[in-house]
Amino acid sequence: MATMREVAERAGVSIATVSFLLNDTKPVTAATRARIEQAMAELGYRRNVVARALASRRTHIIAMAYPALEHRFGMSTAEFFTSAAEAARKEDYHLVLWPVGNDGVELRELLGQGLVDGVVLMEVQLDDPRVDVLQQAGTPFALIGRTDELDGLPHVDIDFDTTVDDAIRHVYELGHRELALISGDLSDPRFHSYGPWVRTEAAYRRAAAAYGLPVVVVPCLDTTQAGKVAAEQLVTDHPETTAVLVLNEYAALGAVAGLKRAGYDVPGDLSVLSLLMVPETAAMTDPELTMMRTPGPELGQLGTEALLRELEGADPLPPQLVPAKLHPGATVTAPRTRQPKAGADRPAAHKAQP
Repeated sequence: MATMREVAERAGVSIATVSFLLNDTKPVTAATRARIEQAMAELGYRRNVVARALASRRTHIIAMAYPALEHRFGMSTAEFFTSAAEAARKEDYHLVLWPVGNDGVELRELLGQGLVDGVVLMEVQLDDPRVDVLQQAGTPFALIGRTDELDGLPHVDIDFDTTVDDAIRHVYELGHRELALISGDLSDPRFHSYGPWVRTEAAYRRAAAAYGLPVVVVPCLDTTQAGKVAAEQLVTDHPETTAVLVLNEYAALGAVAGLKRAGYDVPGDLSVLSLLMVPETAAMTDPELTMMRTPGPELGQLGTEALLRELEGADPLPPQLVPAKLHPGATVTAPRTRQPKAGADRPAAHKAQP
């Protein structure tokens, strides 16, 4: 196995310079870095991560805290992880996944072991105990999501107001006037303050009122079976509905299956638009789901960048909200019989909420 001395001789620098680079204790020029890294590659030298951490008091490892017991993994979630890992790698950091609960107990135990330099929090609650744990521990962190109180908290998130408004505008302009939302079940204690569910439903209620449309919300958990049941409940309780927005990707898959099971043609009898999804999931249904494409790649990168800027003492990344974009599929079309207007022909202007 190659030694640090051999790397230094090959690169034409001192052992101390190699140590500065490996341990990140002093800056080296780009040209010197390139020579050292080339020498390491030629000699097959492997960095001693433990020694580096001891010397610099930094592990160059960051964690993404994801409450896997409360939230199912999906293809949308995977995009957050992969883009965050790539953003970390570009800055010479490693990203690990911590599937810890929302209560902060396990997170506190892991932080006490000094394993990571910072944490990116996902699936943020409006009142998230994990934020208090991180602040008490003095661990740098960034949010992909938003709490109710954001003063001084680095964060990025989906722009739910714009996403929902764009979705409603799309079906409205096709002639739909009887809409419904299959949303999250906020009566479930695990999710009563879950930011995406709360903000999506609030955005839908505001937008529907602005467009002069009736407000119909069907609560639903994040499973395919729950989506089937919710869709069947919707057409039973509100047979006048011509278009439905579905929040969760698993529920959206189930909703299409449930409507077909109930004898409905999609989109002929009822249009379905998934609010947050990725193309790979949308292609699982027949016909392929029309969706608002989740901005997972952008948010994973931005959330990680926000944390790394804090770790490196750089200027903070300004908070950013990124909307999902309409991705045409084959489950939305004009209603067979144009519905009577439920208000003014054009929606009233309304202000997006933070």
